[in-house]
Amino acid sequence: MQTLEKDIIIIGAGPIGIACALECKKRNWDYLVLEKGALTNSLFNYPLNMTFFSTSEKLEINEIPFISNNPKPTRSEALEYYRRVTTSNKLNINLYEEVQSINKTNHHFKVISNTANYIAKKVIIATGFYDIPNLLNVPGEALPKVFHYYKEAHPFTLQNIAVVGASNSSVDAALEIYRKGGKVTMIVRGDAIGDRVKYWVKPDILNRIEEGSINAYFNSEIMKITATEIIINTPSGEKTLPNDYVVALTGYRPNFKFLANAGLQFSEDNKHIPEYNPKTMESNVDGLYLAGVICGGMETHKWFIENSRIHAKLIAHHIEQNQN
Repeated sequence: MQTLEKDIIIIGAGPIGIACALECKKRNWDYLVLEKGALTNSLFNYPLNMTFFSTSEKLEINEIPFISNNPKPTRSEALEYYRRVTTSNKLNINLYEEVQSINKTNHHFKVISNTANYIAKKVIIATGFYDIPNLLNVPGEALPKVFHYYKEAHPFTLQNIAVVGASNSSVDAALEIYRKGGKVTMIVRGDAIGDRVKYWVKPDILNRIEEGSINAYFNSEIMKITATEIIINTPSGEKTLPNDYVVALTGYRPNFKFLANAGLQFSEDNKHIPEYNPKTMESNVDGLYLAGVICGGMETHKWFIENSRIHAKLIAHHIEQNQN
């Protein structure tokens, strides 16, 4: 396997990874972005009809205008924007190349992927959190009828669907499946629909629940999944419901094992926030930087594209200062 030398390896080709690549290109650094999936892989895997909470100008990177048909852009518009930013700037990105390990040796990093070995002076990790779902950990979760990602409603028409969760993704899925003819039951661990649900969507889901178009069990959890039913624990006792599919949108988490193997340290509470300097984004490992959503650990709602775009500039500025 060949070994290539680079100034900087960026891991992850999401919006923040692309922003980091743009900063490297400005400074004529020899960089390479490695992405295990498609370009902006997390956005690609979002629901087909998703609309962003943020407006288009807040999703812009490197001051490149993002023009959308409406103030809040759609998934397809975001994919087009980041794709055009990447291609028009001729960014150096290897897609479908998965990084397997990062090791610091002396003053360099050895980065091993599934196709090549790299030696880099600096490494930026911008991998997000969307690849590992939070599991229910109940019997039957491995059945093919259980999904931890939601793409579109059509396959669920005329079916009994359990949607687990009360976040934006759960609410969007429940409403879309209901409107495409699915029979939707929401299973919610808390006592209400989530506080961060989009303000223009929340009245819709509350009204659908109140009128009985969508059933909802609050303070409830799935205990078991079978081929034709689910058993849930509710405040009034166990209930067995007919079920064809379970859409468990219970959130996602970063790949903590990958980060720990690279030498990162984490907060000792359940937030599991990686250690880094917020002024420079450098981690506890010298020369290893964090960018984007991954900085929040289990607090995956803390960082978004709009408030982590600045990470790319902070990292580039720190690297530049250390060169002088």
